[in-house]
Amino acid sequence: MKQETALIQDTAKERTAGGLFRQLLEMIRFSHTIFAMPFAMLALLMAATAPAKSPVVFRWWWLAGIVLAMVGARSASMAFNRLVDRRIDAANPRTAMRHLPAGILTVPEVVWFTLLSVLVYLAGTLFFWPNWLPAAVALPVLGVLLGYSYAKRFTAMAHVWLGVALGLAPVCVWLAVRGMECLRDPADIVPALLLGMGVMCWVAGFDIIYACQDAVFDRRAGLKSIPAWLGVPNALGIAAAFHLVTILLFAAVPFSEWFGGQPSGLGTVWNAGLVAIAGLLVWEHWLVSPDDLSRVNAAFFHVNAVISVGLLAIGALDLLI
Repeated sequence: MKQETALIQDTAKERTAGGLFRQLLEMIRFSHTIFAMPFAMLALLMAATAPAKSPVVFRWWWLAGIVLAMVGARSASMAFNRLVDRRIDAANPRTAMRHLPAGILTVPEVVWFTLLSVLVYLAGTLFFWPNWLPAAVALPVLGVLLGYSYAKRFTAMAHVWLGVALGLAPVCVWLAVRGMECLRDPADIVPALLLGMGVMCWVAGFDIIYACQDAVFDRRAGLKSIPAWLGVPNALGIAAAFHLVTILLFAAVPFSEWFGGQPSGLGTVWNAGLVAIAGLLVWEHWLVSPDDLSRVNAAFFHVNAVISVGLLAIGALDLLI
């Protein structure tokens, strides 16, 4: 315990620019940007290559805009979440060593980082000008992203809220690339909506699994979650149902015309790859059980990272070959 206290004190003194930036990136788990980024890139490929009524001309600077917007939006939402939850984190033994409750970072530092991240996100939307839709929806999108931090205070559906936040990524990218077409013909966005809803269910499912670790604490603290409300066994069953719907929605993307939309460009390779994705989701649920949550981190971080990157890989292969 003394060694941990000394380590925290030494880290708190690390106030060089590089050291502070590193701590900020660790606080928001920057490497986990990989969960949403591949879906944004997949939506870009779909929007730019799909056999639409009005094809678009791909612009390389769109890549920079997407990266800036995605990194800025996620960093802002994660940093804001750490600010809002700092007292809750301090009371929870599992999260008491996070940067704010442990004193590694200060509230003003995280506030400034949040504001800077918002500016990075807004700057990313301008890469698509004269398409003004990305900038126009920026504030409502930020409202969804930042509002998630308060969701567990009043609804057990906070997991779905988080799913919506990440599911907005492919939809927003579609609007950025094909914005004017979406205004002229709302059916144009159907492929992105199907992909986004799939992401929503996928995220909601794995967030329920992750929340099982805090079911007892959440119940005692008066916080809302499906595990705290219905118990861990029932929550794991609900997470499995979300992931079943995930596969069905992803499988529906190549058939977007059936839902009144334009062709997505995806086909045989995508559907074949979904078999492997379904297997990974089964494995994710096999890793955890009501009596053993010790492998939740492996299920949450490792398996889901492979799923995210894997979907981009099979989607890109299908669209580009």
